[in-house]
Amino acid sequence: MKLKHLSEIALALMRARWKQTMVAAIGVTFSIALFVTLLGFMEGLNNLLDGIVLNRTPHVRLYNDIQPSKLQPIDMSDAFKDYHNFISSVKPGKKRKEIYNAQQIVKKLQSDDRVLGVAPKITDQVFYNLGNIDLNGIINGLDVEQEAKLFAFSDYVIKGNYQDLQTISNSIIIGQGVADIINAKVDDIVTVTAAGGEQFPLKVIGIYESGLSEIDKRQSFASLTTTRKLLGVNSNYISDIQIKLKDLDIAPTLAVEYENLFSLDAEDIQTANAQFETGSSVRSIISYAVGITLLIVSGFGIYNILNMLIYEKMDTIAILKATGFAGSDVKKIFISISLSIGVAGAFGGIIFGVLMSLGIDAIPFSAPSLPTVDTYPIDYGLQYYAIAILFAMLTTYLAGWLPAKKASKVDPVIIIRGK
Repeated sequence: MKLKHLSEIALALMRARWKQTMVAAIGVTFSIALFVTLLGFMEGLNNLLDGIVLNRTPHVRLYNDIQPSKLQPIDMSDAFKDYHNFISSVKPGKKRKEIYNAQQIVKKLQSDDRVLGVAPKITDQVFYNLGNIDLNGIINGLDVEQEAKLFAFSDYVIKGNYQDLQTISNSIIIGQGVADIINAKVDDIVTVTAAGGEQFPLKVIGIYESGLSEIDKRQSFASLTTTRKLLGVNSNYISDIQIKLKDLDIAPTLAVEYENLFSLDAEDIQTANAQFETGSSVRSIISYAVGITLLIVSGFGIYNILNMLIYEKMDTIAILKATGFAGSDVKKIFISISLSIGVAGAFGGIIFGVLMSLGIDAIPFSAPSLPTVDTYPIDYGLQYYAIAILFAMLTTYLAGWLPAKKASKVDPVIIIRGK
């Protein structure tokens, strides 16, 4: 049977029940619009939350960990080498925090084709002096330009200019929480005491807000030169080497490789932030589950409408089959009705989904803990729209196939005799 005639018949049947057809199409439209909006919003939220930590975390971190020695004297004894030796109250060995030969290690890493960039760092405990009160804190000595380039440091300096750390000697950028507690602002002088007891007056040239309030109550930043002067160490002192890779997925493998190569402790980003990745995965699964459920519900609506249409048009189906239409032709008619509803609903759903996403993206959002966020986050990934369209077509096809199969088996003799 010619496709033109089948299309004309399908169109006539849809017009005969145009209100129900429109309701089914609106159901698909609503489902797809919510699906792409929900997925875009949840993925945008995931990217935002992950970015708070992951974008500022090195893919691989090299450092000297302070921990008990894995090899104890009893393990070296031939008499006990084949035994499991249990030793309690093992104290850490004398191991310095400084990375030995750090400059050569940095050069070696920079020549590695898998490495995007390297940023040396010094991390140590300090006290912020407020009269007779000493506020516990952590100072981070940075290579300022590399930190801004690799870890978006400049995005979180909400007051002042981060580059002043390099040009102004004895300067410091303090966390927003620290600034609130000691009532300090830009251009003030704060007194910082190193772990060794030395006190230094440092000029506040900026305020930093990471979005993690507990961290902002403790941390501050200075140049490598200022930090070395504060700690009273030599000009080559480095406690951490931060590595940004071109491919994040190879971080665990490279961490093991660098640990063995440089005889240092290494931590990869997947290990350091496993809980954040788990949270993102769970939120994505929930979003997909809700969106797919909406599409399935709309499919049941189409199924019910086509079932009612077949029941009401039994005589029409009988006449079609009596005049030469095969069962496969009848099946094609009803499947085409279902797919037409799916296509119309998918097209309308994509349009409304984009408009809803743009609307959410324009809503102002302001939080002291998220200084870089102005509006609610939305991810406009094309994959969400592709998944929505494909799943909508699959749902509507299945919703039309079962009634179409039923219609194709109608016996015209029984229907006409009953009439």
